[in-house]
Amino acid sequence: MPTVENFRDSLNGTAPPPALPPALVALWWAGRQDWDRAHDVVQGHEGEADCDLIHAHLHRQEGDTGNARYWYRRAGRAMPGLSISDEWTALVAEFLARADD
Repeated sequence: MPTVENFRDSLNGTAPPPALPPALVALWWAGRQDWDRAHDVVQGHEGEADCDLIHAHLHRQEGDTGNARYWYRRAGRAMPGLSISDEWTALVAEFLARADD
């Protein structure tokens, strides 16, 4: 199974690793501080719970708490009490574990 460290290392590349699910692609772009590309990915998969969750994370990252809460509700989650950075790490770990199933 790829690790969070492997995923972080991949951020040095110019494109996400192949065959990542959309939620991880969005997290990859977010990890490279390319909010717009990450947002484009999740907008293209609106209604998919995983991408709605990343959509929430992105709006939380930009400081739009009201919009973030909306997307967390759509994803069936509460807004976490973690820092943005810790949430990103937790989401990467969660989705990497699922991708390995």
